[in-house]
This record gives sequence, C-alpha cells and structure tokens, in this order.
Amino acid sequence: MVKPKVYVTRIIPEAGLRLIREFSEIKVWEEPLPPPREVILEAAEDADGIVSLLTDRIDAQLLDACPSLRVVSNMAVGFDNINLIDASERGVLAGNTPGVLTETTADFAFALLMAAARRIVEGADYVRTGQWKTWGPLLLLGSDVHHATLGLVGLGRIGAEVAKRASGFDMRVMYYDVVRRTDLETTLGLEYAPLEIVLANADFVSVHTPLVPETHHLMNRERFEQMKPSAILINTSRGPVVDTDALVEALRAGEIRAAALDVTDPEPLPADHPLVDMPNCLVVPHIASASDATRSKMAEIAAENLIAGLKGEPLPCGLNNEVVGKGRNSLPRDW
Repeated sequence: MVKPKVYVTRIIPEAGLRLIREFSEIKVWEEPLPPPREVILEAAEDADGIVSLLTDRIDAQLLDACPSLRVVSNMAVGFDNINLIDASERGVLAGNTPGVLTETTADFAFALLMAAARRIVEGADYVRTGQWKTWGPLLLLGSDVHHATLGLVGLGRIGAEVAKRASGFDMRVMYYDVVRRTDLETTLGLEYAPLEIVLANADFVSVHTPLVPETHHLMNRERFEQMKPSAILINTSRGPVVDTDALVEALRAGEIRAAALDVTDPEPLPADHPLVDMPNCLVVPHIASASDATRSKMAEIAAENLIAGLKGEPLPCGLNNEVVGKGRNSLPRDW
C-alpha cells in the first residue's frame, strides 16, 4: 500500500512520531539545530505533509517547491512562520497546537516573574562564582510579589491563567486587550484599563499578545517611559512584540528595573548581545512550554492535524479549514 510522504523538520516527542509512522512514510531532520532553508526545500520537495516548527518559514517559495504538499502542521500555538494566504491560495491546510500549553506557559510566566522579582538567578550565580562570604542586610534586595500590581498586556487563555496564579499572591491584576473581557473581570476580579494606564500602575508587566502587525514593537520606547522605574517586564509571547533596542536602553537608563524574557528578537540572541550580560535581564531559550507532558501532547496534536489533512478532512486544530476540498486538497489520493 502506498503511504503519503511526510517531512518532519526536527525530532519531536515519540507520541507524535509514532502516529505519523503508522500512517505515512516519514523523513525526520535529526540535527539539534533547525534545517537550513535549502535542506527543507530539497527534503520536502515530494512531501505530502510537513510537520513544522516556528523556526521554519512556510511561504510561497516553499509551497511552490513542494507541489505535492497538502498540509502543514505547526507544532506550536503561534503560526507567524506560516503565510496562511499563500497556503490557502494553493489549497494547503495548516494547523497549530493551541490550548495544550496554556497552563504550562502560565506557570513559566509566573516563574519568570518570581525569579526576576526576587533575583533568584543572580543569587545562584553569586554563590556559584564564590562571592558569598556572609549574610548581609542589603544583599540582593528584590521586589515583593504579594500585594503588588500585575499588568497583563493581552488577556487570551495564557493571560487569564497568569491572572489566576496572581490571585494566590493577593495581587491586584489590571489588563489591556483589544477585546474587553467583562466575563473574566467578574470571575477573576480583573480591572480593565487603557494600555498606558495599565503600564503606569503595574509593578509587573506580563506580555501575552500574538504577533501580528499591530503588536510588532508594541512594547517600545514610549511604553517603557510609561512604566514605573521599579517595574519588571515579563515576555512569554513573541520576541518582536518587544522593541529589543528600546528595552536595552530602558534597562541601562533605569527606566524599568528588570526584564525576564522567554522569547527575544532576534531569536536566539547572539552570545555577545547586551541583554545576555545585563544583571537585570533574565533570558531563557524559549522554554515556556517545555514540560514532558505538554510537549508530548503538542506532538500528538500536530500528528493528528497532519493525518487529518492527508485524509482530506478538516484539521482538529485547523487555521484554514475552509480550503478542505479545494486546490491541492481536492486532488486524488493514492493512500
């Protein structure tokens, strides 16, 4: 029996690979770094499906270089690496893995908040480098989290879960979103305000917006000037939502106290980037969803999306299911 051909751009958890192997002929890029563009174009030229990550650009060039391609399954919630217009025009289905990482990412966002507030990484480095000689009343003083004000920039699923965690610390939670959520204001005790008001009042600003043209560099020089000098920025959304150069200047000038970043622009940051060595900036390598259970479930959903698309069915987590039965998706299947 002929099986569809699938290219997976990185090793993913076995929960997903197992499902894909059972249904298709699979080819996997097994190196730790993302495959170069030319490698993807060659390796996927006869693929019927691709499992992609945020590092893989899915655009007209790739879609035209892979004429058999019917479905692209992104193992991520975000999908700014996929040009949905290009995919839909060709009848190529696309999907993502929403929902499953919501609580895990919210846990991590709050962990970054705590780590930056209480200078935990600085403290560990202080001990590791042999600087700890005695207890001191002024040693590594940080910011209290309890009873502080948390400002959420974006109130999607992850933002709402962060708000729930803040309630355990008796925090006042303010938020800004393009869509006001009066239901969550009631159930979670949130306060809605314009962005500049949220920033002016928040001790911690946690960013939870998708990356779209309107949110590119949403957190810029003007926004940092609106924040308290004692405020801490947390970003677990997308790197380009924050203007990196403006953040460097704000941290150096003391316009804000600190930042904790799971995502950056560029990503990864070069080893000699100013943010890497700043004591008031904590940078981690985009690991907010990196728990065993969550990554396995993401891989499983990505596989289910892929298989549905190869069958010509709507994807369980589809981004453009309206193209089912159109364009390439309407072509006969040999499997």
